[in-house]
Amino acid sequence: MSVSLIVLAAGKGTRMNSDLPKVLHRIGAAPLLHHALQAGLALDPAQVVVVTGHGASQVEKSARAFDDGVEVVLQAEQLGTGHAVAQAAPLLANASGDAIVLYGDTPFVRVETLQAMLDARAHHAVVVLGFEAADPGRYGRLITTGDTLDRIVEFKDATDEERTITLCNSGVICAEASVLFDLVAQVGNENASGEYYLTDIVALARAKGLSAGVVQCDEAETLGINTRAELAHAEAAFQARMRDQAVENGVTLYDPATTYFALDTVIGRDTTIGPNVVFGPRVTIESGAEIAAFCHLEGCHISRGATVGPFARLRPGAELAEDVHVGNFVEIKNTVLDEGVKVGHLTYLGDAHVGERTNIGAGTITCNYDGANKHRTEIGPRSFIGSNTMLVAPVTVGRDAMTASGSVITANVPAEALAVARARQENKPGLAARLMDRFEKIKADRQKEKL
Repeated sequence: MSVSLIVLAAGKGTRMNSDLPKVLHRIGAAPLLHHALQAGLALDPAQVVVVTGHGASQVEKSARAFDDGVEVVLQAEQLGTGHAVAQAAPLLANASGDAIVLYGDTPFVRVETLQAMLDARAHHAVVVLGFEAADPGRYGRLITTGDTLDRIVEFKDATDEERTITLCNSGVICAEASVLFDLVAQVGNENASGEYYLTDIVALARAKGLSAGVVQCDEAETLGINTRAELAHAEAAFQARMRDQAVENGVTLYDPATTYFALDTVIGRDTTIGPNVVFGPRVTIESGAEIAAFCHLEGCHISRGATVGPFARLRPGAELAEDVHVGNFVEIKNTVLDEGVKVGHLTYLGDAHVGERTNIGAGTITCNYDGANKHRTEIGPRSFIGSNTMLVAPVTVGRDAMTASGSVITANVPAEALAVARARQENKPGLAARLMDRFEKIKADRQKEKL
């Protein structure tokens, strides 16, 4: 059976005290919304509908950036979760199979949990994700009889006896799509908040003689983000989980507490990660690489056997082939380094391609921006770029060529040639000593004037 996803992402998030829509606040360098979408998309859904509201255009852009097949619908007025799900009905009018309702501000629900809900649909018309809460607080309570879920009662509407129940509602619901929308259409707003609660569909289903059940998960999966403090707590929980996964997958973390991952970080086994390494989005590291301390990586690919750092920065478009070495205080952006390239230290390479076994001397810079446009630098294989070379793009250095230290290269260098582009040195005998005597006299005269 196919499955459809409905992701509710209309909330403003007033308690975040932010102009940014709540679901666009980040954990692991990715919006909360992306976390929810990642879990749902792992089910290979036939359709995905994101319900937007506050900051609709921003949320839509973010959703489509994660997956361009996402459909978006606007909830112009936020009248409750039931009303939000109803907005997706026209887009899913022809949907077959089940529909799962997720929340854009609940980032930790696992795909295994969602699959368990789909499996439970074989026994129940409606399946709700619940959890045993250490502190039930203001969560909605799940009212059950044996294995059957009778209804969900919101905290505001619960009796004192019902508030003693610790089995709580996560909000995540699974039902056959046509049944879901039929029940949602019957939801009213006769409650303490005057809202259309999605949770009311359980009682409506039971009144129709339909069965409802509960799949339970760990409370940590259901963590919703409503405040900056909860966001910080969620970030810590996310990082702890990613560190554990990395170690379990055969990655060595010298100081796990100072390694920070993004949602989509991929690292092969037998890679070593030094202290204080930060991964931004879209980083893939193959097996057997080494990332030394204090590196920042984003949008890059690092191949087997490569070494990076310490104190290196790889920016989007950096592609390191096998056995490449990028050393301390080196920045690479939109540049391909072929096998065995060495970029030892104090260098910037942007918008460039460097051929295999080339050595880039300290202080080398590709001058890729003219104030209006970017230009590329091509360096052939087995070349030697002398220290403090400025490569003014667009420019090409041929295979097995060399540049002399301190050169400013503005024209192409043929293969096997040596390019020297600097003023000839001229020595002035005795001038250094005479200048120093003069400088010392000026200094002494100034000190006398102060007295």
